[in-house]
Amino acid sequence: MSRFMNVNGKHYRTIWLKEEDKRVVQIINQLVLPHKFEILDLHRVEDVRRAIKDMYVRGAGLIGAAAAYGMYLAALEASDSAFERDLLASAQILKATRPTASNLAWAVDAMLAKLTGPSGDMEQKRVEARSLAGEIADQDAEYCRNIGLHGAEIIAGIAEKKKGETVNILTHCNAGWLAFVDYGSALSPVYTAFDRGIKVHVWVDETRPRNQGASLTAWELAQHGVSHDLIPDNAGGHLMQHGMVDMVITGADRVTRCGDAANKIGTYLKAVAAKENGVPFYVALPSSTFDFTMRDGLREIPIEERDAAEVRYVSGKTSGGIIETVQICPDATPARNWGFDVTPGRYIRALISERGVCEASERGILSLYPERAANG
Repeated sequence: MSRFMNVNGKHYRTIWLKEEDKRVVQIINQLVLPHKFEILDLHRVEDVRRAIKDMYVRGAGLIGAAAAYGMYLAALEASDSAFERDLLASAQILKATRPTASNLAWAVDAMLAKLTGPSGDMEQKRVEARSLAGEIADQDAEYCRNIGLHGAEIIAGIAEKKKGETVNILTHCNAGWLAFVDYGSALSPVYTAFDRGIKVHVWVDETRPRNQGASLTAWELAQHGVSHDLIPDNAGGHLMQHGMVDMVITGADRVTRCGDAANKIGTYLKAVAAKENGVPFYVALPSSTFDFTMRDGLREIPIEERDAAEVRYVSGKTSGGIIETVQICPDATPARNWGFDVTPGRYIRALISERGVCEASERGILSLYPERAANG
């Protein structure tokens, strides 16, 4: 079992079934981190829809696992007389919550493939739904563990070249264990390297407008004891110019078969700065994040535009310890809020997946996933 997700010394996953009642899904409420650690119960598909849409849970892998458990709850809610119809309706509701992340649709479709088709015993299908949701969550955790093993070799190589000096790593948004079921993608190699005794330091982008770097990445790095500094989003290029970044590693929400990667807004700018300054830029992802039906990320990946209020307001803890939300712009100022951007594969040194490290190109990806050659 992973020891990455330790909260005050106790191991957690980000999503699980309640021990006393397996019809209830439990999650860590990421909206109140880092100031409060809270566990929420999800009883119905609507609870899961809201949790994904309003980002109580977020991150590519966790969104997929949450959707799988959502389909399990959908199977519990579905009537025996219209089981398949009810499941399909729930599937569409869940898929509409976060359109950019491919893990979500992948998990929902996997659940549908198992639960629809020739009619059978409905109770048995509900048992199968619970089992498959658990398998999807377990697979996400195992894939992320392997990402850590492969990525740690890259960090070890840099450490060797630096003769054991600290490896400085810049990351954007949160792609640690809070973004997956366990381990994480971009931070899994960092934790693995740290646990092996390699000196690492992480530059943590604040990641406006929702500040996932400041509130989530910084929190989990502190829980694990990893050296880090929070920096403004616009500081990364400056650090690279002055030789203070050895590598950049981010996660992704969707990667095309040709290596274009959609990730949190602002990732593209970091990749351009890294290319300009000769800093290797890596993207870490489990295979469920690949979309083998897409070739051109800029043209084909749907980019979610979120509520403008996320840009116009910020939340934080006051000196008195009270969580407050304040407006940061004039009353009449409108705002736009694109949640993601696309980094073309030419800016990415390599992709790190559970199967290994490859070039961010169709040839490179298919060298790890030859069985997907026909999907294009």
